[in-house]
Amino acid sequence: MQIHFIAIGGSAMHNLALALHQKGYTITGSDDVIFEPSKSRLADQGILPSEFGWFPDKIVASLDAIILGMHAKPDNPELVKAQQLGLKIYSYPEFLYEQSKYKTRVVIGGSHGKTTITSMILHVMNYHGKPVDYMVGAQLEGFDRMVHLTDENDFIVLEGDEYLSSPIDRRPKFHLYKPNIALLSGIAWDHVNVFPTFENYLEQFRIFVDSIVKGGSITYNEEDPSVKEIVEASTNSIRKFPYATPGFFVEKGQTFLETNEGPMPLEIFGRHNLSNLAGAKWICQNMGVDEEGFYEAIATFKGASKRLEKIGEKDKTIIYKDYAHSPSKVAATTKAVKEQYPDRKLIACLELHTYSSLNAEFLKEYRGALKEADVSAVFYIPESVKIKGLNEITKEQIEEAFDQKGIHIFTNSSDFKEFLFEQDITSSIILFMSSGNYGGLNLKEVVDMIGTN
Repeated sequence: MQIHFIAIGGSAMHNLALALHQKGYTITGSDDVIFEPSKSRLADQGILPSEFGWFPDKIVASLDAIILGMHAKPDNPELVKAQQLGLKIYSYPEFLYEQSKYKTRVVIGGSHGKTTITSMILHVMNYHGKPVDYMVGAQLEGFDRMVHLTDENDFIVLEGDEYLSSPIDRRPKFHLYKPNIALLSGIAWDHVNVFPTFENYLEQFRIFVDSIVKGGSITYNEEDPSVKEIVEASTNSIRKFPYATPGFFVEKGQTFLETNEGPMPLEIFGRHNLSNLAGAKWICQNMGVDEEGFYEAIATFKGASKRLEKIGEKDKTIIYKDYAHSPSKVAATTKAVKEQYPDRKLIACLELHTYSSLNAEFLKEYRGALKEADVSAVFYIPESVKIKGLNEITKEQIEEAFDQKGIHIFTNSSDFKEFLFEQDITSSIILFMSSGNYGGLNLKEVVDMIGTN
């Protein structure tokens, strides 16, 4: 097949391009800018565009399909040309469904935890030598790409994102996968630019549950009230398997899972990750790995990239970075670190970076999210607020929203960096939470300068 990617440089898009190239398809693409590591990875396989920009001449009638990324605009000149020629245009999730419609589709959904749960499942399958197709939203240890597609594998494991499919397809991605086996981890209002009310956001998960193939199954977190209500109210003809956080304890900075064979040490920690583990165990059992085999494999799971990832350690000082940015994720991650290291000072740093987090009306959702930290810092760039077309937010609004005395607020990376270097980090945990980069702050430089290794 000959396939052209419009906006090939994105994290998800370039991984799909690489997967299809590996499968033997002829791949071309365009983008107005491509950053690392996408740029080098595409170049290594000979499919990096020779120049950046949009070129309608690349769109020819002989193409079998167009895959359209979210980065493109509805009036993109290549898209317009493809529409004029009547070419088949797929969104990213639509094409993944086309590649998997004769497979058993395992879809992991939820506002939080889906990347980690998907990663756990893939780790267990890989550990036991059970090949599966997959799409996951983070780079995993032991895996070359975030997307893998074959003709022969029976299962495909898909991270089910609730964000929109493409500039011309406003359906959430996870509505398009039609799972045979599904999981729903938790629901906490997000993407307020697309789902302006919590009720509207909840409706997307109802549709997801109803999209499960009849006779299929859903594994769901019964400790989340919204998840429990939506799943148990569904009249879809599916099997329903609830799960809850398993027993565990922390001893000298080490988390142990309580099993029938006795306590088992884990590489990961945090109540939310133990809940994720419980959900992943059920899914792996549905995919042919028994409980004993799951425990054997999960004991070596170190987590997905940017999910409580340890980036520096020396003596009793440890630095973690985490993708957490929504209120529920920030609260869960901060609490997890404090529970793991109760005798150490926790310095928690959060960047407000997304449309939702920079929305003045949404800020109140962060109330108490950093309360477990001994020192709290919030970073945001006022210019980003303007670029996103939002109303200005002030430091006073942030202080009121978080409802935490002594919170430190920064609007430029140099002041934030100076603050970090002034901290007494003896026997401390420093936690960076963001989907951005703190205005260009070099975290490796911070790690090196505060003396960790």
